[in-house]
Amino acid sequence: MDLAQYKDIAPYRGQDVLDAVSRIKAYPQFLNNLADVLYSGNIIKMKWKGHRMKEIIPPLLDQVKSYDDFQHLITAGVFLPIIEHNSMTEFTYGGQESLEKDKAYLFISNHRDIVLDCALLDYALMKADLPMCEMAIGDNLLVNQFTTDMFKLNGGVTVKRNLPMRQQYQESLRLSRYFVELITDLKKSIWVAQKSGRAKDGIDKTSSAIIKMLYLSYKSTGISFSELIKQCNIVPVAISYQYDPNDINKGREEVSKKLYGTYQKKKYEDLINMLRGLRRFKGRVHLQFGHPLVEEYKDAEEVAQEIDRQIHLNYRLWDTNYFAYDYLKGEAHFSPRYADLNGKKFLERYKGLNAEVLTFVLNSYANPVAMQLLAQKG
Repeated sequence: MDLAQYKDIAPYRGQDVLDAVSRIKAYPQFLNNLADVLYSGNIIKMKWKGHRMKEIIPPLLDQVKSYDDFQHLITAGVFLPIIEHNSMTEFTYGGQESLEKDKAYLFISNHRDIVLDCALLDYALMKADLPMCEMAIGDNLLVNQFTTDMFKLNGGVTVKRNLPMRQQYQESLRLSRYFVELITDLKKSIWVAQKSGRAKDGIDKTSSAIIKMLYLSYKSTGISFSELIKQCNIVPVAISYQYDPNDINKGREEVSKKLYGTYQKKKYEDLINMLRGLRRFKGRVHLQFGHPLVEEYKDAEEVAQEIDRQIHLNYRLWDTNYFAYDYLKGEAHFSPRYADLNGKKFLERYKGLNAEVLTFVLNSYANPVAMQLLAQKG
């Protein structure tokens, strides 16, 4: 694999890692910003935690020589345990027994949170004593040198967006070649969301275009479609959050698109949503690994359908999902599943929302139930 041709999109390696670590250490607000992200809301506590960060983080940064080091020592070693403790009731995972330590995989997951989906995948891999992975991240999040350094030190692979159509097509082919070569040549796993953008309505559907691009990038070699899919070792991953910290703003965005045909994001809106997702309460969170796709598949649509089937069946449904489903249908079919949930208090989260946004938000919780019921019917 010629890494030089992917340097602009690949994670940092070699000297670039050391240079990025030096920039981060020299960034004057780094540790204060970190404390703000992880311990927002209490100024006194935040200042004390910022002081603790100055004791913990710099010695760890001195040990970072690769993005694997940064993932293990900093992200999974410090950041994610704090996020888990501060904003989750618990984080669980399962299905890792279907993975092999000496194999590389293309993890394709549903997409709920801008950065936590892939970060928690890495966290689960580390806890399961499996190799961590690279992760595909949109360049809309790379708003300055600091955020670029942080993402590329976390194994971030840049997905370039908003390019002219022909250039976008060529870039998609190049990105797909990177995925395949990373897995087959470097034996390194990578994560990608099942489609561009989060599933704001709770309906998880894989874009077959992702699969088509994988094959188109290698079609000229003469390899068959089914053989390429087998070489990529695709593993569907389902991640579910009991509470979505961004549910209301997702609803407002989508209702605006429906009513007015468009939604204009404010400056740094993606970054603000990312921080909200990291900081705010998520309740219970579960990540489930599916089984690698090893069957014969005739086309991208068939592969996408199998990814969807596994994600829908493996999705851990919470009391919030079952409650929203019954509430919208005016039924009590799943009432035993949310017996301990204070439905009135749950609905008070959305007090003051207009009817359209409220309905959208509740459907975002209810739709995973509907998807799983359909998948169970086969």
